[in-house]
Amino acid sequence: MAGASLFTLLDDIATLLDDVSILAKVAAKKTAGVLGDDLALNAQQVTGVTAARELPVVAAVAKGALVNKTILVPGALAISAWLPWLITPLMMAGGAFLCYEGVEKLAHRFLHSKEEDAQRHAERVQALADGNVDPVAFERRKVKGAIRTDFILSAEIIVLTLGVVAGQAVMQQLIVLALVAVGMVVVVYGLVGGIVKLDDLGLLLCRRGGVLAPVGGWLVTATPWLMRGLSIAGTAAMFLVGGGILVHSIPAVHHFILSFVPAGAVDWLVENLANAVFGILAGLAVLLVVQGIKHVRGKTPATT
Repeated sequence: MAGASLFTLLDDIATLLDDVSILAKVAAKKTAGVLGDDLALNAQQVTGVTAARELPVVAAVAKGALVNKTILVPGALAISAWLPWLITPLMMAGGAFLCYEGVEKLAHRFLHSKEEDAQRHAERVQALADGNVDPVAFERRKVKGAIRTDFILSAEIIVLTLGVVAGQAVMQQLIVLALVAVGMVVVVYGLVGGIVKLDDLGLLLCRRGGVLAPVGGWLVTATPWLMRGLSIAGTAAMFLVGGGILVHSIPAVHHFILSFVPAGAVDWLVENLANAVFGILAGLAVLLVVQGIKHVRGKTPATT
């Protein structure tokens, strides 16, 4: 009897882990857009920090990110238990925010000249070179800002993951949410730590000379392009993921798009492109609303 109970327990655990594996894979696909943006944003957070302090800064942000997850995961479980009707609106809000961020990035890229960006960068470098700037205070501000950014992006990912595991057993929800949360920290900040030291590795190889010197030169040249590629991929994924969430949350729109998708090998491509277009339009609508609110607030006289 005891042996049978043990095998029953092992079978239940195996089934649970199998379900968790499937759910985690689905959650990973749905959160890819935010993860790409999270990776690019956090790699940019160390701009202006000295080379010797880059990894300590990344480690400090990673610790703050773990604290963020310990707040968000229980909150997500509470919503699933007591306010399950709120999951779909939260997912739609997260999808709309993703699309808004993507459109805002595109607007900044096309509406601001390279000269303006170069001038801001030069001003930042000059400020950091000023002896009156406290490097410790500057670093703390960087860390706090990065942790705030992580909280927003993590909230989006947890909400999207919650939408995947909604309706599952509490234990499955807890394991999947915990796996996604911890995996985010390990993958994102592990990669960020590696990316921010690529140029240093390249310089080291160049200085040592020998057969690896050309590799070092290639790393120094390729690192800025890698950062730019991550940013572009993250923006594209925002529209794909955010648009897909919105489309699947609005049955009428979903059926309308499916009516134009041809059957065949490219049906998934056409559907995803349609989701991305809808995401761009949704992001543009949100951007216009946000700009309208800012414009109205700017004209409203301050009350005393």
